[in-house]
Amino acid sequence: MNTILGLDARLSQRLRVAEKPGPRRSLAVFLAHSGDSWFWGAALIFVWLFSDSFWKQWAIMVLSAISVLAALVMGMKFSIRRRRPEGDWGSIYRNTDPHSFPSGHAARAVLIAVLASGLGPAGLAVALWAWAPLVSLARVAMGVHYVSDVVAGFFIGIMVGIAAFQIHDQFLLWLSSLIRYPLW
Repeated sequence: MNTILGLDARLSQRLRVAEKPGPRRSLAVFLAHSGDSWFWGAALIFVWLFSDSFWKQWAIMVLSAISVLAALVMGMKFSIRRRRPEGDWGSIYRNTDPHSFPSGHAARAVLIAVLASGLGPAGLAVALWAWAPLVSLARVAMGVHYVSDVVAGFFIGIMVGIAAFQIHDQFLLWLSSLIRYPLW
């Protein structure tokens, strides 16, 4: 296990740009923040408030799944308790959540891409699938995660996305049965 963790740390260090000023660092900062939960929460509430019924349903589905994912990831982080890589960038993350495994940003980005793949529109899904790995890599590049953190987050995001569709489909079946055979 120590060999794998050592390899993970070395690979993560090679991808790091946090201490190197320039355009790659600026892009990594932007991408690393673009997966922030507060940003997505605010954006989805805005979409829900000011859109048609398709986007309202989309926003509710995604916000609900993000909420469940956040609880799952935080539970895992505080059970596993892997320290974040050393560094100065990302003090807000380091102070509010000192644990790195799994990456909540990677999980959230992939979850949103999975949900867009099933909910549509197709163009948005393609854009989100291009964005999700970039967010994940940016988190490593800025030194707040190891490669294995974002790989785990990636798979967790996929699994929660698939589960969200299972639950969503069951909920719609239940709702349609209530409409056909009301309980009241």
